[in-house]
Amino acid sequence: MSRRCQITGKGVLTGNNVSHANNHTRRRFLPNLQDSSMLSDTLGLSVRMRLSTRAIRTVEHNGGIDAFLLSTPNRNLAPEAQALKRRIQRAQAKRAEAAG
Repeated sequence: MSRRCQITGKGVLTGNNVSHANNHTRRRFLPNLQDSSMLSDTLGLSVRMRLSTRAIRTVEHNGGIDAFLLSTPNRNLAPEAQALKRRIQRAQAKRAEAAG
């Protein structure tokens, strides 16, 4: 499983441990990823994703996974999030077609 957020695309960064004697050794900065279930109102089901804690906070701030994905441009979303956004848009179109 890759260490990458499925919404923001945030991944592993690299850098150096620097000792008091100024010795440099390589290290990795891992993102704080959590397995999360987000409830999609449009799809009517729970979507399991591996998200960074910052992404979870952002989704909750924007009113849920549906509202967040629909208000975010595709260029700012990871490929998994773009696929989920397309599923939500198709479900909304089908629901509007049935109602109208």
